Amino acid sequence: MGDSFLFERVQLGARVVHDAGEGESMKIVIPGGTGQVGGVLDRALTAAGHEVVVLTRRPAGEREVGWDGETLGPWVEAVDGSDVVINLAGRSVNCRYTPANLQAMMDSRVRSARVVGEAIAGAARPPRVWLQMSTATIYAHRFDVPNDEATGVVGGAEAGVPGYWAYSVEIAKAWERAQERAETPSTRKVALRTAMVMSPDRGGVFDVLLRLARLGLGGPVAGGAQYVSWVHDGDFVRAVEFLVGRDDLDGAVNIAAPGPLPQRAFMRALRTAWGVPVGLPATKWMAELGALAMRSDTELLLKSRRVVPGRLLGAGFTFDHAEWPEAAADLVQRVRG
Repeated sequence: MGDSFLFERVQLGARVVHDAGEGESMKIVIPGGTGQVGGVLDRALTAAGHEVVVLTRRPAGEREVGWDGETLGPWVEAVDGSDVVINLAGRSVNCRYTPANLQAMMDSRVRSARVVGEAIAGAARPPRVWLQMSTATIYAHRFDVPNDEATGVVGGAEAGVPGYWAYSVEIAKAWERAQERAETPSTRKVALRTAMVMSPDRGGVFDVLLRLARLGLGGPVAGGAQYVSWVHDGDFVRAVEFLVGRDDLDGAVNIAAPGPLPQRAFMRALRTAWGVPVGLPATKWMAELGALAMRSDTELLLKSRRVVPGRLLGAGFTFDHAEWPEAAADLVQRVRG
């Protein structure tokens, strides 16, 4: 399985360079690049022949450089002279949304974005593009129409939802604002409003959802009408490369497959891909208990994120995995090796 998986990533890396239309090697710095999404990017971009440097609080590998995510230090030397910075840093959302954890999410995102901006501003040879991770959670909880960048409704004022959901939106807005305010005139800035990145990596969101489905627990939650926005890891990598290569795109860009779907249909397709005939439904209070047991939060299950990639599609980007049933089948096949 290891050899076939590596070969697959090399193929993906080669595809990335081909799609970008450029074959030159780049130096790419990824602050906060040791998580699931960072691993997806690191593997693919390294396989494509790029020099990838990961900034992390606990450096272990030869391409990892230590930083604290808050203050300038020797790590700025990695940024100076780089071609691209992709900042993924921020406390994981896979936790209980206690006041302390929400504040930690806010602080880690804003401070890391701010100090990355300071490093770029102080660089003698600043990168030409700074991709800043953001989140599709910035949009309102809604069912009626999709949210694109031009007409989407930013959340925070919805009625009938838990009050702390608004704080998640405030985190996203502050995250993007930290990038916007950075004085980096020589560096193009893009905020990646990213949906859930689906990859077969252990501990990632797909791994968790597939485990629930395999246990027979992958049914509709609280009716299952809430929309799930997602993106296949291959398309996520290709979208990142596309944005690196398109000098005419800046500001907020939705990174999500064009086919969001209700949670009940999302889990049905996942069960079908694995071959599980049924999934037990869960009420809202059952979801609360399950989230408590998993040390997570029900916002991740209950908020309707109906997000579509308006700017990517308008710029000519095409998705290899636009619809969830096919994407789920591909991911399941990779899990099975």
